[in-house]
Amino acid sequence: MSVKVTPYIPNEDYDNPAMVVDFYEFAMANSLFLHGYKDKVVVFDMFFRENPDNLGYAISCGQAKLTKFLLNYHFNEEDLIYLRGKGMSEEFLECLRTYKWKGDMYALKEGCVAYPQVPMVRIECDMIGAILIETYLLQTMNFHSLIATKATRISGLSSHKERSVMEFGTRRAQGESAGNDGAYAAVLGGCIGTANCLAEMKYGPEIKAVGTIAHSFIEFYPDELSAFRAYAETYPDNVSLLLDTYSVFGSGLPNLIKLDDELIKKYPNDPNKRVKSARVDSGDLARTYKRLRKALDAAGKSYVKLIASNSLDERKIMNMEIYEGAKFDAYGVGENLITSATDPVFGGVYKLVAVKNDDGTYTPKMKCSDSSVKAIIPGKLMAYRIFDENGQGQCDLITFDDEIVKEGEPVTVYDFDPTSFKRKRVITPFKVEKLLVPYIIKGELAGPLPSISEKKAYIRDQLENKVWESELRPELPHIHYVDLSERLFAVRQELYEKLHGGSI
Repeated sequence: MSVKVTPYIPNEDYDNPAMVVDFYEFAMANSLFLHGYKDKVVVFDMFFRENPDNLGYAISCGQAKLTKFLLNYHFNEEDLIYLRGKGMSEEFLECLRTYKWKGDMYALKEGCVAYPQVPMVRIECDMIGAILIETYLLQTMNFHSLIATKATRISGLSSHKERSVMEFGTRRAQGESAGNDGAYAAVLGGCIGTANCLAEMKYGPEIKAVGTIAHSFIEFYPDELSAFRAYAETYPDNVSLLLDTYSVFGSGLPNLIKLDDELIKKYPNDPNKRVKSARVDSGDLARTYKRLRKALDAAGKSYVKLIASNSLDERKIMNMEIYEGAKFDAYGVGENLITSATDPVFGGVYKLVAVKNDDGTYTPKMKCSDSSVKAIIPGKLMAYRIFDENGQGQCDLITFDDEIVKEGEPVTVYDFDPTSFKRKRVITPFKVEKLLVPYIIKGELAGPLPSISEKKAYIRDQLENKVWESELRPELPHIHYVDLSERLFAVRQELYEKLHGGSI
């Protein structure tokens, strides 16, 4: 039977997230479908191998967006026309026409402190659904986790020296979605707001859009003071100025003082109508801060807060604060946050780990690799965090899903690191937390998703109370212990020897 192929006409305005797919995923799914594996249930894990910037932890983020994507997963007629032209079979296309995602998604809680090798997301579903969601899943989890992790460092959450940071990176982000998702992730990681209005419209007032004045506004007026006056007249309760359009100390500072004196005279009984803050966007920021602070305090204007911007990141801010004694009241951080410029890739991967058998058991699957470090952990897995008597995470323990780890009961574990001097040891958990929690069960939402404020508080609590401080060091951090259960270690070792011919 011949099939008439309708040419697909490109449409720049078309958008279906289900089509965020690397083509090889469709090619594989079509082949497996034609070979009778349409309903075969498989298990995939998403995990990562190295923390960003080679530091001691990462923040897992993106679960809410991924959940909503899976709940609304579908294909449109336009998708099928395109795929027919790419050589997909009619039987496969007919399946996609009515396909709904009916699998299980388990994941770390959004905002959970995460470590290499520990499953971040576990997908269990039919073959088609598992394969075709790979690219969207990785794109979502990798980017959100990258920016949330970076934000905890820039905002000072990770160093217990919190600072007010505004995310200013939308114009330098790699596209609209990166600007919106990055703003969301940055606020989860400790930022107090974003420059991005659409992000606040999408996510609500907790992703607050902030901002005041640009150089162009000041340049437009015949002189700087006129510009300052015009802005203060429009927003008398929120006067925030930019001082370095012409000269911080030659004009910016004198005009700020003059304007503030005018406001005091005009509104003598309303202390809210004053210059609230001043931003500096160029030059030697630390030196400028100290001179400005001294001058403003001497003029009786210690209430004026100072804000810094200009290609800042956590190291530049830390150096100003620690070595030069220049601690601004707030910072605007742009490209180095929204792109995580020091390490712009969160290397999460998505691997087949098990195939479900007809009797309900699971056959572990394993990618071996010639590098044993890259050999994956096979099987349908669960992860536990073991806490010490101080309530801090001592190690993460990866087990098979049907294994139970109990508080107070000794358990034999093997360090995942093959270079560890003593890989096998026995630990007695003081407290145990099961890390992978259900988000979707059989295609249905498993429970309400946490609010943004709840996720922010969760991240803060972990970094302040539940992570060893040695893991938070910006230099040479302690590497969190990731262990395998005795049974899982044995299966991994056996599979590697069988499939690769060597030992790990």
